[in-house]
Amino acid sequence: MTVDFSKYADGLVPVVVQDCVTRTVLTVGFMNEEAYRLTVDRGLVTFYSRSKKRIRVMGENSGNYIKVREILVDCDGDTLLVKAVPSGPVCHTGLDTCFGEDNKPGDFSSSEFLFYLESVINDRRLNPSEGSYTNHLFSRGLNRIAQKTGEEAVELIIAAKDNNKDLFLGEAADLMYHFLVLLAQKDSSLSEVIDVLKERHSR
Repeated sequence: MTVDFSKYADGLVPVVVQDCVTRTVLTVGFMNEEAYRLTVDRGLVTFYSRSKKRIRVMGENSGNYIKVREILVDCDGDTLLVKAVPSGPVCHTGLDTCFGEDNKPGDFSSSEFLFYLESVINDRRLNPSEGSYTNHLFSRGLNRIAQKTGEEAVELIIAAKDNNKDLFLGEAADLMYHFLVLLAQKDSSLSEVIDVLKERHSR
């Protein structure tokens, strides 16, 4: 990636930081070449503070660091989009974002939540988290994931033969989750499955 830090007299480029899972804009700041290099090297969003005249790691006071997942440069090479995962509220006021928006999956519609969950699963695959059940599944490999998905399908069928709706829905949720893990393991996506359904529906 080529970033043009010489385009502006102060050597700073604007940076938009977005939650890579929820796609909510978290904050906006500026980077000079040093802040950019530190962001890339350490994997933590690091700005140049115009008011304090120094490099500042976001979250250095609160401990709520913002972990970088991807950095994109715009078509003119003078603005950055950082896709990241916050470890807590980003704003110094204690709010989730600097724009006063909540950054929680509970704000999603039912269909949006499925894609959010898929994003979380994919992020776990790329960036393992200690103690994560999802990472435990990925560590066991395709055969175990496929086996577990099959077991959940059988449990759903068994629950369907009873009149306990809560149990049935719980088993359905278990199957849906393991299905998404299997899709990730196979480098496939929920959108691709939906495309197949759309194609069949149009026939």
